[in-house]
Amino acid sequence: MTTIGFVCAALVAAFAMSQFVLANDWNGLGLIAIGLAGLALLIRILNNWRHGLYIFVGWLFFEDFVRKYLGNNMAIYFAKDILAILVYLSFLRARRTGSVEGFRIPFREPLIFFFFLCLVQMFNTGSPSIFYGVLGMKINFLYVPLMYVGYAFIRSEEDLQRLLSFVSCLILIVAGLGLAQSVIGPSFLNPANLQEDIRDLSTLYRVSASGLLAYRPTSVFVSSGRFQDFLIVSWTFSLGYAAYLMLRSRQGRVLAFATVGVVAAASIMSASRGVFMWNAGTSLLMTAGILWGAPWRQHEAIRILRTIQRATLFAGAAIVLLVVLFPDALGARLAIYAETLLPSSPTSELIHRTQTYPLQQLSYAFANPRWPYGNGTGTCSLGSQYVIRILGVPPPPGGVESGFGNLVAELGILGLVLWIVLGISIAISAWRVVAELRGTPWFPLAAAIFLYAVTLFFPMMFGGNSAYQDFLVNACFWMLIGILYRLKLFPKILQSVRVPEVLARTESHALAAPSAPVGVLPLR
Repeated sequence: MTTIGFVCAALVAAFAMSQFVLANDWNGLGLIAIGLAGLALLIRILNNWRHGLYIFVGWLFFEDFVRKYLGNNMAIYFAKDILAILVYLSFLRARRTGSVEGFRIPFREPLIFFFFLCLVQMFNTGSPSIFYGVLGMKINFLYVPLMYVGYAFIRSEEDLQRLLSFVSCLILIVAGLGLAQSVIGPSFLNPANLQEDIRDLSTLYRVSASGLLAYRPTSVFVSSGRFQDFLIVSWTFSLGYAAYLMLRSRQGRVLAFATVGVVAAASIMSASRGVFMWNAGTSLLMTAGILWGAPWRQHEAIRILRTIQRATLFAGAAIVLLVVLFPDALGARLAIYAETLLPSSPTSELIHRTQTYPLQQLSYAFANPRWPYGNGTGTCSLGSQYVIRILGVPPPPGGVESGFGNLVAELGILGLVLWIVLGISIAISAWRVVAELRGTPWFPLAAAIFLYAVTLFFPMMFGGNSAYQDFLVNACFWMLIGILYRLKLFPKILQSVRVPEVLARTESHALAAPSAPVGVLPLR
């Protein structure tokens, strides 16, 4: 009977799919396929939250790609949120059985204060609809629990290297596709029938003062801005992970340094002055940090210098290939950077874009009479156009092109103060971990996560809130923060395991007989 039922179900599924094919409804067929795959993944996630984290992270990288090929369907847009909730439910079930560890957040109080302010501001009378508040709460806080998930996930260095190698592989793919698209143009990775509300975001060009044209790639994302934010944080992560592997493990080094080279090339070809400047500055900071805090004992000094040498070599090789294979495409980008960033250029916008314009936008937020108490949570959040389209609510009051300014516009002056306090608290607690790990192989990775946090909460937020509200950047940030606090325990665990091993070896030599290992070293 089971076989008969399976055959009947297969026949019904085949007939249903044939109807979609005959109607030339490939979007509908794709949604059904995704729905069936989603059911299988749901079961997988609920049975094993560790597998669920991999599924969730992998989907984050490619959700936009699926969405723009299926007509910007909102079911796809909210899939990541459903996956996150499923991971949390599976994690909580494991937590109740005592199979996972927890920890106390060092910046718990500032986070709670900021959360409750946003919660109260959902009911601000300046907001046209409470649905904007729901949107804002989702964007700001849905991925915060990934701290606990990331902390509990890393039980050993094997777990750490497996997860971060997975992330590095995804970065390599996405950056590589964006690099190819920067040369091929918007016809690559974008469907011909791209929906109108995201078509303009995928077909942006930048023109230099001398008339050279450069396409701003989107890679798998729906907008060039999202790809730019991705490149900034990916560069920081890639440098830290590559340096960590040089000090700790041979496995995965080729992947890590290949990712460094591809991200470097994609950053130059992004036609984004912000990416170019951020990543140049990050390179200097990470180099100085590695020289200051990495171990210099015995042969470690050679490894540190080799890390810098290999990162420079891979990035330089990628740029040389661009010079040889695509000189015109690279020349257009370099002309844009030179003409708009060099202080000596008559068309330089360096001071205007880094100081004058952001401060001007911030002042506009205080020009609004509601600046003391704001218009309500979510009224300046990304995705408000979907709330308007789906629910038919009135549009929210306009925001400004400043992340700090939008905090004032949404939450009032208290929201800006609490955000700064929260950011400082995270930075201080993260720096304490970095300081404790100084002189260990885990220092470069911890330094990269610290720099990620500081950059996201302050400089990038000064320019706009799109980076923090980008679901990929946001989710990876909270997950890495949890991993950072886990790294703090690695030297202690290693030391506690090595002591019994040394004693066991001493006794074995004294007795002239081999002995079994006393403990199992969880860190490799």
